[in-house]
Parts: sequence; C-alpha cells; structure tokens
Amino acid sequence: MARRLERLGESVILYDDSLASHIGPALFDPANWPDAEVAPGYAGGRGSTLFIEHAGQQWVLRHYHRGGFMGRWLDDEFPWLGLAHSRAFREWELLHWMQERSLPSPRPVAAHVRRRGLIYRADLVTVRIPDVRPLSTRLAAGPLPPAGWAAVGELIARFHAEGVFHADLTAHNIQIDSQGRLYLLDFDRGRRMPRPGRWQRRNLDRLQRSLRKISGGGIEFAEEHWQALLDAYRDSNAGDR
Repeated sequence: MARRLERLGESVILYDDSLASHIGPALFDPANWPDAEVAPGYAGGRGSTLFIEHAGQQWVLRHYHRGGFMGRWLDDEFPWLGLAHSRAFREWELLHWMQERSLPSPRPVAAHVRRRGLIYRADLVTVRIPDVRPLSTRLAAGPLPPAGWAAVGELIARFHAEGVFHADLTAHNIQIDSQGRLYLLDFDRGRRMPRPGRWQRRNLDRLQRSLRKISGGGIEFAEEHWQALLDAYRDSNAGDR
C-alpha cells in the first residue's frame, strides 16, 4: 500500500495510489453518484454512506456527521485542529495500520478533508467487503449457534490483543458474510491503546447494550449467548500483548 497526499484548493486528500492513480474532490460528492446504493448497516446514517463503483472497483463512500446534541446544530462541521487530528485522516491511518496486521476490517482508499476557516468537513472511502451484512440483520434471520457467538468473542479479542479500541462497538458494526467470516466496520474515533485496561471492558459493555436493545421482536439474545462470547474472548487471551 502506497500513500499519496494531494492538496487541491480547499481539499486535502490522502489516498492509496495502488488503488487509484489520481483521486480528486469530485469522488466525494454524492451528486456525482445518483445511482449509488445507500449502504445499510454502515456508520453515518441519514443516507450518508453509499456503495459506489470506480474504475471497476467496489468502494464505500462515507460522509462524516456529528451525532448527539451537537449534531442538531453543526451536522457535518468539525473544529479545525490540523490534518493529523481530522476524523477522516485518523480513521484512514488506523485502517491502514490494521491492514498491515491482517485484522478483518475495511481497506482504506482515500480520506478527504475540506477546510473553510476554523471548520472542516470530511469523507472516507474504503474498499467494499463483499457479501456481508450486519450481525443485527443476521440475528433477525434466525438464532446464531454457540460457535457463532464464540466467533464474535474471538473477533473482538483479535482487535483488543493489538490494542485497538472501537469507539462504537455494536451489533451493526460487526459484519458477517455467507461463510460466517466476521469483520469490524466504522473506526471513526477509534484508536490504538498503549496497554490493556478498562477500555476493553467498555467495548464489551457497549456491545452487550446494543444486543440487549435489539433483542426481542424476533431477535434472540440470551445470557447463554453472551457467556459463550465472553468465554471465547477470554480464552483468546486478549489482555496479553
């Protein structure tokens, strides 16, 4: 993976030039993708994540939005603290680092930051992982066997063993393909941690809350499922780094 940085007017773009010889700001404008499919289960919400095809490659385009109370007022505007601190560049770098360690996560294509004065807006393009759906969607289709819950625990343990903190570990950001292979998506605000600690427990607690929230209404999630996940997580020695 070779990286290239380009400055074009208000835009700064960091991209992998082994995937594209040139990337300009037009790539990140949804108006240029009128037939693109809105990507289900990806981060961003409000139709801000699209499946696009570029030069025969399947990519995912995501525009960054604020969440919570501030999102009502600023939506997609963030305070400028420098390129290295922009959400798009930080996520691109983390994804790049994880790819080097063969962690099952999206391959980064390009990060885009458009600055105006003291604020910026941002986008991220990643390679689309084929044939996946959110764990939440998989659970709606039927119960997950014990081995499936164990696989989820092992997945989380792999990332934790490398010191990767996921800022929003939910049943939507864990994705599963038709062969049962698992992936983690949406590393916005994720980061590498220097040592094991409470952050690992916080990740697990966040996932448990997510699973409890979607349980019922045809989705089965019981204590025995969570225990199978935890047992596999602990057996993987996630705390040993």
